[in-house]
Amino acid sequence: MTDASAIDAAAKRLALALDALEAALDRRREADRGEETLAAQLHAFGADRSQLAADLDAQVARARTMESTNREIARRLDVAIDTIRSVIGPPEP
Repeated sequence: MTDASAIDAAAKRLALALDALEAALDRRREADRGEETLAAQLHAFGADRSQLAADLDAQVARARTMESTNREIARRLDVAIDTIRSVIGPPEP
């Protein structure tokens, strides 16, 4: 093998190695973009989850208030019914 053919062969191997390196870099860049997209989605999901948790807490508090109010209304109705019954008197036979 002559020096020229050895140099040509080495140049071809170098070109192939550079092409392979460039392809690997392209794949890595694409993977990085995919990771960035996933990170952004994960952040958005976290924000949504936080908002949903806050909304749920608010609705649970509202439901508890409504239950308490409902019990108070029922108590007052029972008192009013008892008062009306006592004013009307016992039912006639």
